[in-house]
Amino acid sequence: MLAHLERPAGPAPGLRRILDDFGLTYFANGLIAFIFSATGPLAVILSVGTRGGLSQAELASWVFGVFFVNGLVTLTMSLRYRMPLGFAWTIPGTVLVGPALQHLSFAEVIGAFYATSLLVLVMGASGWVKRVMSALPMPIVMGMVAGVFLRFGLDIVRALDSDVAIAAPMIIAFLLLSASPAWAKRMPPVIGALLIGALLIGALGRVDTSTLGSLAFAQPVVQAPVWSLGALVELVVPLAITVLVVQNGQGTAVLRGAQHEPPVNAIAVACGVGAFFSAMVGAVSTCLTGPSNALMTSSGRMDRQYTAALTFGLFGVLFGLLAPTFTGLMLAAPKEFIMVLGGLAMLRVLQAAFLGSFGGGKFTLGALVSLIVTVADIGMFNIGAAFWGLVAGFGVSWLMEKHDFTALANRA
Repeated sequence: MLAHLERPAGPAPGLRRILDDFGLTYFANGLIAFIFSATGPLAVILSVGTRGGLSQAELASWVFGVFFVNGLVTLTMSLRYRMPLGFAWTIPGTVLVGPALQHLSFAEVIGAFYATSLLVLVMGASGWVKRVMSALPMPIVMGMVAGVFLRFGLDIVRALDSDVAIAAPMIIAFLLLSASPAWAKRMPPVIGALLIGALLIGALGRVDTSTLGSLAFAQPVVQAPVWSLGALVELVVPLAITVLVVQNGQGTAVLRGAQHEPPVNAIAVACGVGAFFSAMVGAVSTCLTGPSNALMTSSGRMDRQYTAALTFGLFGVLFGLLAPTFTGLMLAAPKEFIMVLGGLAMLRVLQAAFLGSFGGGKFTLGALVSLIVTVADIGMFNIGAAFWGLVAGFGVSWLMEKHDFTALANRA
């Protein structure tokens, strides 16, 4: 099976070569990519976890897993293939876990994490990833993703209603920075919103000191899985799709746009291995990141951009080791701060999900049905709405849009 894994173009660089290739541009790109991952996407984890009733220790362990494990995967793969291969966690997968935690135990969800890691590993090692990606009607999948993401966009509006003093300035800062490409390059809009929100929280005395503590190193909580058929059916296939198709597809597209040739099958194997070790500490599955890789390839020479990924991975490892400290800091903020930050971080992703659903003119009815069923958030047989959204979307599209399936088969 391992014959399907892509071979590196050459040997891994030694320390001297890394130091020669390193530079301020690559350090800055890697640092900005890390800060992006450590702000908005982290807020998504905290939002989902707190809604799901997880303890602060479980949340800190989750944060440790997604940063420490994926930092190590990033360092290993970027050195091995000598290209920027930044790994993080699946944000759509994290969002999928939210509704599941309303009717499943965390141990059952972790069992699904383990099963997903095995499925992703087999898909990569067997070379099936490319074939599956070409056979799936992406608009229907993206309709489900858009339905799952929509709550984060709505959270921005709800935060405005419940705490306008915190929410409004953050949104204004985000919009002003987004409107100016020059300013956005110097200060990513999500980070600008974070800084404005943090200043306001401090100035208004809105810090919950009960979650704060002294500098603390990670004490990962090793989680025992519980095997539940309902959890496996509800989560494994959607999680694998978000890793292999949604996230890895986006990440590989970004890297190809930057003239790299990412090793698709090896990336899937790395995601499977990373997801297994992440699941041990209660963290969601590993994926190749899109936005962070875009930031790491935004400037500089192509053959030196791997050093930006090394910076990204090293900061991830350090952040993971101090996960309890950073988790406590984030939880000390008002919930509206987390809601707005998570929503703003997801805004462009939500836009891309809608464009992926309806922008191509194919499978549009199936995509709409997938979106509607997912947004309705009504599960059956203890299986969440995201799965039924996919089933309904595929079913309706198979009946009503056979010409689109024919065109997809011919293209494959």
